Order: sequence, then C-alpha cells, then structure tokens
Amino acid sequence: MSTSTIAFLGLGIMGSPMAVNLAKAGHTVVGWNRSPGRADALVAAGGKEAGSIAEAVRDADVVITMVPASPQVEAVAYGPDGILENARPGTLFIDHSSITPQTSVDLAKAAADKGIRVLDAPVSGGEAGAVEGVLSIMVGGARADFDAARPVFDAVGATVVHCGPHGAGQTVKAANQLIVAVNLQALAEAVVFLEKSGVDLGAALEVLGGGLAGSTVLARKKDGILARDFTPGFKLELHHKDMGIVTDAARTVGATLPAGAVAAQLIASAVARGDGALDHSALLRGVELLSGYGREQGRNA
Repeated sequence: MSTSTIAFLGLGIMGSPMAVNLAKAGHTVVGWNRSPGRADALVAAGGKEAGSIAEAVRDADVVITMVPASPQVEAVAYGPDGILENARPGTLFIDHSSITPQTSVDLAKAAADKGIRVLDAPVSGGEAGAVEGVLSIMVGGARADFDAARPVFDAVGATVVHCGPHGAGQTVKAANQLIVAVNLQALAEAVVFLEKSGVDLGAALEVLGGGLAGSTVLARKKDGILARDFTPGFKLELHHKDMGIVTDAARTVGATLPAGAVAAQLIASAVARGDGALDHSALLRGVELLSGYGREQGRNA
C-alpha cells in the first residue's frame, strides 16, 4: 500500500489539511464533506471532490473519516448510502474521529460482517499538527491492518503507535484529552497569576517553556494567548464532547479523575457562556472572569 486510492470523508479544520497531505504524498484522494465548499484545498493539491459518500468510497482502497463525534461517524458508516453498504470487501476503513471506544468496537464488528477492516485512529496535534503533517496517531485494531496502513499514517503523522485492539486508540485519545484539558486550565491560571503580579507575560512564558513547565500545549498556544486570539485550532465545544467521553469511560472502568472533573466543568461553563466555537485555549477567558477582569480592560473582547 505504498500509494492508495483514498476516500476522505470530513474536510473540516483537521480533515482538509490531512487530505491535502495525503494527496501531496502521492495518494489518489477523493474527498467528501456534508456541507459543500470544503474541497477547494484538496482539489488544488491534486485531489478530487465526490458528490456523495457512495461515489467517494466505491473505488477506494482506504476510507478515512474525520468527523466530530460518534453520531456523525455512525451517520456516514451505516445505512444504504453509508460506507459499509458501498465500500468494497477488503477495504481498510480508518476512523480518525474522536468517539467513544464502544462506538469503535461496534463499528468494527459491523464492518467485519461486510468484509471491511477497521482501525480506530484518533489524532492529536490540532490544526497546526494537521497542516504540518506531524500529528500523533493512536491506533486500535488488528496489527496486520495497522502495518498495512503505515504509508497512509506516515503522510499525516509523526508519532504513530499501535495501542491494542479495537477501541484502544479511542481510549488513549480520551486520556490525551484529559491531559490537554488540565494543562490548558493550568496554563490559563498561570497567565492570569503572572499578569496580576505585574510580570512581563511574554518573557515569563518563554522561560517557562524551556523548563519542566514546558509542554506542547504551551508551545502551540503561547502566541494565541499573548494576542488573545482564539481562532479555533480545536474548538471548545469539541473538547467538551471529549471530556464527556473521558468521564463516561472512567466511570465504566472505576477510575477517579478529580482534576479532570474540574476541568470538564470549566470547559462546560465556557461552552455555556457561548465560547464553544473558540479555540480551547479560551479557557483563559473563564479564569479572567473569575479573577475580576472586565471587558473594559480588553481581556475578554
């Protein structure tokens, strides 16, 4: 599978640059998106646009989905117009969406009845990681299918790891979102603490980034925070969805997540205030409100 014909379903913030990178790597990529007008970048990179799921998948060696949540995965996978009814037996179905582990397990079972192989392969790295082709990809499914998919994964990711059977990739992604949420909240609190202490924020974040407090979250989000630019690389509303997955999965296995529970509630609060379409670094706005920043100070504009 050095190069493949790939149907890529879901050309959003993450999906579009991923599809572009696959086309640039020499794969034949046919894209589809539920809302029109999202395939321009893919077409410019040499890909094609399909008018339906059936059209996109019928000649594909690999089908990739990158959609928001479990209901959207089920909508494109099942039914007479969906992937399972229209893809050829032997097709490899890679789901890059972040969904519940159980949804991935159920999908793999249903696909097996059609002779279709499935890998759950959620990603981390945000829009920047998707554009740069350096995503972290955590994969669940059969090892042989993982090995066959490596040329596809390598076109979009830098860290690609087989984590176990179906659902394992989604479980690891849930843990990733837990860590990111707590990290973002801690960063937000540090920013407000530093500013209220009169410290030069840019200088402080630079030196913190070089020490033990440094993280990918700090490196990726620093410039946006300094500019108070919350253009979404990953939306708060999607992180809200993911924290629901974390909470439910942890309850199922009997794991207690004290800090995660607080972060989940603060993310829920941000979405309830109307910040759901902003980048998840906009958790900062909630800390600013709690710390007495008003709109007249320009901190929540």
